[in-house]
Amino acid sequence: MRKVITYGTFDLLHYGHINLLKRAKEQGDYLIVALSTDEFNWNEKQKKCYFDYEKRKMLLEAIRYVDLVIPEENWEQKRTDIKEFQVDVFVMGDDWEGKFDFVKEEGAEVVYLSRTPEISTTQIKKDLNNQKK
Repeated sequence: MRKVITYGTFDLLHYGHINLLKRAKEQGDYLIVALSTDEFNWNEKQKKCYFDYEKRKMLLEAIRYVDLVIPEENWEQKRTDIKEFQVDVFVMGDDWEGKFDFVKEEGAEVVYLSRTPEISTTQIKKDLNNQKK
């Protein structure tokens, strides 16, 4: 069985997220999504999520491409996740190109997938804020 892992916040779930998850799943047989916890998002990324961790987890678990959701609590856990879950392929969006090449040292293939260009959570939040004005 070929295991794939990806990481993200997945707040305000949209079709760009679904495209990424579908294409990640196509890289193997079993897709693990490491979902950033609220604390990690706030303390390390300075991001405040609209939906809390448990709601975002519930949404991801309902997607047919996702086999397992685990918490992402720090930047360093990528190395240990590869070993613990015996991951074959590490997938991220191409906005992270080159940033996680070190994962190859753990024996996983690294794949950067292109983003869906016309959609992003950041843009959705901007658009919604502009509608309020």
